[in-house]
Amino acid sequence: MAKYIVVTGGAGYIGSHTVVSLVENGYTPVILDDFRNANRVVIDGLKAILQAEPIIHEGDICDPNFLDSIFEKYEPLSVIHFAAYKAVGESVAEPLNYYQNNISGLVNVLQKMLEFNISNFVFSSSCTVYGEPKGQKEVTEETEKNLPNSPYGYTKWIGEQIIQDVYNANKHLKVINLRYFNPVGAHKSALIGEFPIGRPNNLLPFVTQTAIGKQEILTVFGNDYPTPDGTCIRDYIHVSDLANAHVKAVDFLMEKKSGLLENINIGTGKGTSVKEIIQAFVKETGVVLNWQNGPRREGDVVEIYANASKAEKLLGWKSELTIVDAVRDAWNWEQYLSK
Repeated sequence: MAKYIVVTGGAGYIGSHTVVSLVENGYTPVILDDFRNANRVVIDGLKAILQAEPIIHEGDICDPNFLDSIFEKYEPLSVIHFAAYKAVGESVAEPLNYYQNNISGLVNVLQKMLEFNISNFVFSSSCTVYGEPKGQKEVTEETEKNLPNSPYGYTKWIGEQIIQDVYNANKHLKVINLRYFNPVGAHKSALIGEFPIGRPNNLLPFVTQTAIGKQEILTVFGNDYPTPDGTCIRDYIHVSDLANAHVKAVDFLMEKKSGLLENINIGTGKGTSVKEIIQAFVKETGVVLNWQNGPRREGDVVEIYANASKAEKLLGWKSELTIVDAVRDAWNWEQYLSK
């Protein structure tokens, strides 16, 4: 019997890699996506990697009737919820779009899970729920949550609060909020990867697009931060490691007999600066990169990285791939797209 897992936003960057990992671990993912924030080239990549046709239903999770049809047909064991807008800078410019899409989508999914008696839920959360941690760079799950610096971050912050309130009223639910840090890289096959719609909002896609000539110049936002080289520091985690964490989370929930709600950081435990990413890319690829310093960007946190010990303890998961792996795989993916 197929073990169906609904993956909202499953054609997106992290979602598509998680689909691969689910299949590799014996699950049958059901992709829900309206391709607003994904590209159909990913589907061709999934077919090639999986050597099979993935299950895809095109629709908007903000439409309750669409979710009714999916849950009735598949009776999934779990839902992994990715479907959300995700760019910090864009959220500052277009906050209403982020609140409408990210919050309404989450509420709809939770409502339908309760109606169809689906208890296992993995939420795509973010380290942005910590905001700018006071006096802390390395954060644990016990680190106080602060109001984030962007509407995107606040949709994750309030999303976790919605989940907490729903769980308090429905203690049979088994929920994990995966607070992941900065996903980078691509699948080792170079058949799926990050595919920004329009101008990239994330660092590494902008690096690779600049290197290949799609973008004229990379601007580093701020070089006067209180960090060793003046640029922001993040915990960059390879997307394939991140995908595996979602499968470990599903496994964990399936084993539990009673309700629970856990917040779990997913990161490498190491901070890397923007300049260090650039240097790693140039060293690994040998490509000269056209970049410049620019002003700080509103909404950016100075420095944050994960303490990921809880993920290892509870899920048996830890990161295995490096920044070098990430820049190599991202560059191979960029070259594949440009063929």
